[in-house]
Amino acid sequence: MDQGVVGSFVLLVIVTLLSVIQNAFFASKVEHESKNHTGKSLQRAGPSAFERVSIANQNCRDAYPTFLAVLWCAGLLCSQAPAAFAGLMYLFVRQKYFVGYLGERTQSTPGYIFGKRVILFLFLMSVAGVLNYYLVLFFGSDFEMYIKTVTGTISPLLLIP
Repeated sequence: MDQGVVGSFVLLVIVTLLSVIQNAFFASKVEHESKNHTGKSLQRAGPSAFERVSIANQNCRDAYPTFLAVLWCAGLLCSQAPAAFAGLMYLFVRQKYFVGYLGERTQSTPGYIFGKRVILFLFLMSVAGVLNYYLVLFFGSDFEMYIKTVTGTISPLLLIP
């Protein structure tokens, strides 16, 4: 495969593979809690550890296709590096959400809100890439460098809670 072609999406592949590893980690946590949960009939008030892990895993799996779609659209249509950075930030906050959900549900709220912000950023990057494509197609105006500059400048702002 041509190195130039691979170089245009290799960061997205790395983030995708890291997300697969993270999903495997979440699944192993569910399996571990499932083994610990069987046979325990006396529980403390509230949901069991297995139920919390299972719900957190399901919530992360529900958002996973959306994350992958906007990650790849933003990276291919707009700019790979800011999209990959935002993808890494999303994986970090998804981990924070998952671990927070295992404690108290209120601990998971910041990770959830931050994750929505990262998804929105990736979605806006995707829309900007699509708009630029049609601007070039219909009007001959290419704003790709401006969009890459703006997204590269804005992506570190994702670090602000």
